[in-house]
Amino acid sequence: MIDDIQQRILEEVADLHETPEGAYNIRANSKTAERNSTANIEITSKTDVSGIDIRVKDGTKNESIHIPVVISETGLKETVYNDFYIGENCDVLIIAGCGIYNCGNQDSQHDGVHRFYVGKNSKIRYVERHYGEGDGNGKRLMNPGTEVYMEENSSVTMEMTQIRGVDSTYRKTIAKLKDGCRLVINERILTHGEQKAFSEFNVDLDGEGCSADVDSRTVAQDHSYQQFNARVNGNAACHGHSSCDALIMNDAHVLAIPQLDAACVDAELIHEAAIGKIAGDQIIKLMTLGLTQEEAEEEIVKGFLK
Repeated sequence: MIDDIQQRILEEVADLHETPEGAYNIRANSKTAERNSTANIEITSKTDVSGIDIRVKDGTKNESIHIPVVISETGLKETVYNDFYIGENCDVLIIAGCGIYNCGNQDSQHDGVHRFYVGKNSKIRYVERHYGEGDGNGKRLMNPGTEVYMEENSSVTMEMTQIRGVDSTYRKTIAKLKDGCRLVINERILTHGEQKAFSEFNVDLDGEGCSADVDSRTVAQDHSYQQFNARVNGNAACHGHSSCDALIMNDAHVLAIPQLDAACVDAELIHEAAIGKIAGDQIIKLMTLGLTQEEAEEEIVKGFLK
């Protein structure tokens, strides 16, 4: 059963105010709290490691899968492996994410590996949110790993967001694209206090006519630290683009490390990176509308991370 604290965290990471429609697996404190499969989507527990397998039948369209995780026990640490087997000619929405509520003195940690095997001509949208809260001394740690393996002419859009309250995170994403594939990744991260966030992307453009767009927007506040490391490998006639835009505030530190590797004369690879502070005239304009400086900065940050 889901208690009140866990329900509130689920609302933050997955917008779940009630039991979702379609297929779902809700994990709370290392146990399956609720699960449902459908005629086209089957969710089963792994037998060798902690995690689940999600199998989507060929031709499945306009269906959703919710797989949020919530931790509300201090000192709990887990590693979970979730594998998605998406059939051919599918169109599905996947809502994931993890929230940690820690009011104790021990660290709580969730390490999750999501592997996507996307069939030919299929389209998926993947939404992942990470969030932490709690007034204890124990840290909230999350280390998500994402692997995407795309068959011909498939399309994947990923929205990966770290909302607030995660003390340390190492986010690693790898992707391999075949002919005609399209990958779009939108990462949004906010760090504050002494938090640290590391993002690593490694995208292999192996197929003719495939393309990838990796876009990261982050805000680093207080004494927090962020590192963005993106590598795009053009191994065929392809198009690859990565961008990193960061707002740095107070005494924060941001490091961007772009890498482009072209192994084909017809590979078109582009990288953009920008790190800067909030423009003073933006703050002044909002303050003339009646906002305080702190409120003005908050509105600018919200708009930047959209």
